[in-house]
Amino acid sequence: MANAQQARRVVITDKNARAFVEKILVANGVPSENALIVADCLVQADLRGVDSHGINRIPSYMARIRNGVLSASASPLVKQVTPAVVQIDGQNSFGFLGAKIGMEKCIEMASTFGIGMASVKGSNHFGMSAWIVQQAVDAGMMSLVFTNSSPALPVWGGKEKLIGVSPIACGAPAGDMPFILDMAPSVAARGKIYKAKRRGEKIPLDWALDAQGRPTDDPAAALEGVMLPMGGPKGSALAIMMDVFSGVFSGAAFAGHVTNPYDPSKPADVGHFLVAIKPDLFMSMKEFEDRMQYLYKRVTESEKAQGVEQIFFPGEIEQRVRRERLQSGIPYAEAEIEALNDEALKVGVSPLPT
Repeated sequence: MANAQQARRVVITDKNARAFVEKILVANGVPSENALIVADCLVQADLRGVDSHGINRIPSYMARIRNGVLSASASPLVKQVTPAVVQIDGQNSFGFLGAKIGMEKCIEMASTFGIGMASVKGSNHFGMSAWIVQQAVDAGMMSLVFTNSSPALPVWGGKEKLIGVSPIACGAPAGDMPFILDMAPSVAARGKIYKAKRRGEKIPLDWALDAQGRPTDDPAAALEGVMLPMGGPKGSALAIMMDVFSGVFSGAAFAGHVTNPYDPSKPADVGHFLVAIKPDLFMSMKEFEDRMQYLYKRVTESEKAQGVEQIFFPGEIEQRVRRERLQSGIPYAEAEIEALNDEALKVGVSPLPT
């Protein structure tokens, strides 16, 4: 059954996917300029192959809007704290908005002062962290992008869900192949388990435990249990670090009090922490880029272990997938298309063109 469902895919162009999502958002009360940002960020995730954070998130977002726990019409408020620091109140708007504005401000401040920092509270899920890193890379900046999230991991030695699977992301410009790291402190991102559940697929046994603490390949059982941190206590400590910088520091929810994006019962109050840094603070930009290029070559041309065909730089695989999907389209599971079309039907938007 899982293999049959996995084989059924519908290919959509990024242009059609973006326009379709924009229409659903606007029909649900999102201002058009904000809808464009949200739709583009979701489609960028699908283009990079991060399908767990793409337009399939729309049904859960719309459920939160309908239940009044995510503000469709709100826009973030910006407060200048110091010349190089801003605080952003997301006003319970989409996380994409606060993150985008925050990084824009960081880039602007870093252009003048060498570094810019933004703290965001009162926010929501902002999808794939790599799109914010890419925003900085496109401006020629290095960056750090942190966020916290709802409980999914036990702390090392514990058994209850307490800390979020909060991604660690950072990047640096490097010509055609920038360094972009976007990773969860768990063995796998929780969004991948939700994706497997939607698609009727199994998950690897080392991703999560069920409610009884047993390894499971059933995504539904995994979601009732706990995710497993990568590297044991190291992954647990990294997840706590995300909560310190994104939650404690910002004034947002923390210590297990962030609401799951699939839970439409109350606001999420997610926190983010963003930093942009000028790469040429200590050397010329050309020297920095040359050094990054040397690092890329050393990494990708290093001696391969047995059975390895190619070594990739962080973010390189996603860049390749993006180029391919821009040409051939984005593959979605039929169940995902049906769920999106159900959302379209609720607000009188035409089905997704295939």
